[in-house]
Amino acid sequence: MSLLRRRLFAERLTRAASCGEAVRLVCYPAQPRVIWRFSDGKPGHDNQSLGLVEALGRRLAIDVYDVPVLDHAGTWLDLVRSRFSAGSLLPDPWLMLGAGHATHIPLLTARRARKGRAVVIMKPDLPNTLFDLCIIPNHDRPRPGSNILVTRGSLNQMQRVTAQPQHHGMIMIGGQSKHYLWDHQTVAHQILHIIRFSGIRHWVLTTSRRTPAGFARQVRKQIYNRNRQITIASWLDTSREWFGDHLGRASCAWVTEDSVSMVYEALTAGVAVGLLAIPPRKHSRVVRGVRQLEAARQVTTFRDWCGGRPLKRPQQTFDEASRAARWICDRWGEN
Repeated sequence: MSLLRRRLFAERLTRAASCGEAVRLVCYPAQPRVIWRFSDGKPGHDNQSLGLVEALGRRLAIDVYDVPVLDHAGTWLDLVRSRFSAGSLLPDPWLMLGAGHATHIPLLTARRARKGRAVVIMKPDLPNTLFDLCIIPNHDRPRPGSNILVTRGSLNQMQRVTAQPQHHGMIMIGGQSKHYLWDHQTVAHQILHIIRFSGIRHWVLTTSRRTPAGFARQVRKQIYNRNRQITIASWLDTSREWFGDHLGRASCAWVTEDSVSMVYEALTAGVAVGLLAIPPRKHSRVVRGVRQLEAARQVTTFRDWCGGRPLKRPQQTFDEASRAARWICDRWGEN
């Protein structure tokens, strides 16, 4: 909802009072704040920056302009010359934000050329002090600073769902990554075990860009229980709205632990989350973040579930995009 800006004009009050009329309060719509959202075109990065933009839009009147950086908009030379031609036709920004290393130099270049505040999402490869705000997940272990906001995992576009969930479950599959070793048989075995022994009869299995071709179909072929139904939803055939709607109405969500963004989306939606185990390549920052969720019992591992621990909805509210938006508005929203 847009904020209202209230103005009282002295000459109107004087004239109204002299005529014996009641004083009227005239409300004017707030001037939208201009936001430049820098995008490198990667869906995971866009999910984070769009999540923050949408959270800001729930608090302020905003106009958002997407600035692609695929053509290397904003270079070191442009930074030195205080020149940012990619935004020459855009209004001056109140805020500029971006996720991904490719957005860092364009952010700094645009700020020097057009003012505004630069917000980087995820840990930058440049010094944190160069940016007005760095939104960094806790598994990156950032050093404390007045311009550092530490979040529980990554930002996303999900919102907590309060409606009564329907009796179906989600299975969200990742794939090969630099942090985990994909094990086809291990993942398939866990899925089949869950479908067989869980009380849920209808499952929706979604894939991602990293899911090996044919994996979902092979899983479905191995289901012999006629009382169990599984719907396959390829990432090519689903939208962000579809995903949010189905996840919000699910009783639970099982996610391969390599899909960290999906894990936090499910937690943000308030869904009970189970982890499908995949061997880690090394004890990286991403693996460390997943282990922190396990230790805090915000998620349930497949092993613990088999041992009798039920899946439970997260006790804490995960809404880091709204928390970041509140941080920004509290400090800069009135200027």
